Amino acid sequence: MNIQYKWLLILLVFGFIACESDDDSATTEEIVLTAGTADFSNYVALGNSLTAGFTDNALFIAGQENSLPNILSQQFALVGGGTFTQPLMSDNIGGLLFGGMPMLDGSFGPRLYFYSDVNPDDDFDSGPYPLGVIPDQLDFSPELPTTEGTANLGGTFNNMGVPGAKSFHLLAPGYGNPAGLGAMPPTANPYYVRIASDPSASVIQDAMDQNPTFFSLWIGNNDVLGYALSGGDGTDPITDTGTFAQAYNALITTLTAGGAKGVIANIPDVTSIPHFTTVPHNPVPLDAATAAFLNSASAYGAYNAGLDATLAFLTANEATLGALFPPTSDMTSLQLATAEIERRKITFSESEENAVVILDEDLTDLTGINAALISMRQATSEDLLVLTAASFIGTEAVPGNPQTVNGVAIPLADKWVLTPEEQMEIANATAAFNTTIAAARDQAGLAFVDANALLEQVATDGITFDEFLLEDNLVFGGAFSLDGVHPTARGYALLANEAIKAINMTYESNLPLVKAADYPTFYSPALQ
Repeated sequence: MNIQYKWLLILLVFGFIACESDDDSATTEEIVLTAGTADFSNYVALGNSLTAGFTDNALFIAGQENSLPNILSQQFALVGGGTFTQPLMSDNIGGLLFGGMPMLDGSFGPRLYFYSDVNPDDDFDSGPYPLGVIPDQLDFSPELPTTEGTANLGGTFNNMGVPGAKSFHLLAPGYGNPAGLGAMPPTANPYYVRIASDPSASVIQDAMDQNPTFFSLWIGNNDVLGYALSGGDGTDPITDTGTFAQAYNALITTLTAGGAKGVIANIPDVTSIPHFTTVPHNPVPLDAATAAFLNSASAYGAYNAGLDATLAFLTANEATLGALFPPTSDMTSLQLATAEIERRKITFSESEENAVVILDEDLTDLTGINAALISMRQATSEDLLVLTAASFIGTEAVPGNPQTVNGVAIPLADKWVLTPEEQMEIANATAAFNTTIAAARDQAGLAFVDANALLEQVATDGITFDEFLLEDNLVFGGAFSLDGVHPTARGYALLANEAIKAINMTYESNLPLVKAADYPTFYSPALQ
């Protein structure tokens, strides 16, 4: 058992005027910090970007220093925890170079900073921009990273968080093999290429080679988040629940085989984070003339008329109606068809809040009746637009042609929107994954952080952290960084405290909590 002694001076002041005594006495109480039944001497953290310290859409030195595992390691050090090493980036710009060139897919680019528009009369708005981009000065050249991804660091690291990793990736040999970066789809991760002990190694192997006495594991977010970030367009599918269960249980079995204790966390509802709740479904301002044109027979008026004609056709053709709209226990085929036809109609008005037009693959395919009736509709408050849609909506597919405005004249593609059906897929998978995590926790007797419940509280009423209220609003909520996905340093500190509480309860330790004021919510653009 590792302990460290600290002294707390408690002043007990006795005697008020009524007692006619001014005698003060002081006693000293000994507080003993203890690891309880845990051994923190060799702590290893496994996970994805949330473990690595990703924030503001990047990985950089200051963010890594405020990573969740590094915060925990500093508290573990009070009771005998050893040195905690991290594969620090080369700068506070963030991002990776490969062969001296920035990564083309944008997955490891420069961090975001908050730009405050000092000239409200220009065309630029305050908000997150890549470091180095200065809209007021028409400088759109982001800072270039200085961290070379192909330069393997060698050695071992206690923080084995790998941005982008899914559950099964931690078990995959060759996940750090540079040759795998050119495969389609890639079989390697550029960040792990930089830190892998060997091209054939796996993340779990590199972790276990360090003989950890204590571990943290927070994995599974990317198993649903990738699907959500891509708008559910199928390019990054949700991990099969059986695959997740097999991978997760294998990780826990391996990590605990030598007697190591640890703390794990479940998966929050990714659709509640600011990346999916910031852009409204109705952000389109229109004047009367433009709205009238869009509603005319030259635009969506023809589409709406085609829908009405199709409903009339289906009403007269029961066989086709029943085939396209099979009746349910609650509604007849005609009721279902009528409801969907109305849902698909597109109407604009002179307003600041017109809903965008989106493609929706869950609509009934009517092109066999009328080829012009593609599966599109206007978004509703039940649809979630991804944060990156903010910079796409209102642009022109053909520059200079106002009749090609994205989200108005041209429907938004699937990748920009999470429909209710796609959100349900995410919810079902998350529930199944968390059931697996809970079962593993119970079987192995591990400390557990209910990140799902914690972030739900942040998203609903906010959560008080010392003298601060952390909410899920982008930029000023305090909990989430500028990418709307990863926490701020203060958000990571909140999670660290939840982990400490769970560890103290499970292993009878009494690690102290960290203070919110010690962790920022913004990083200065001057920090490089």
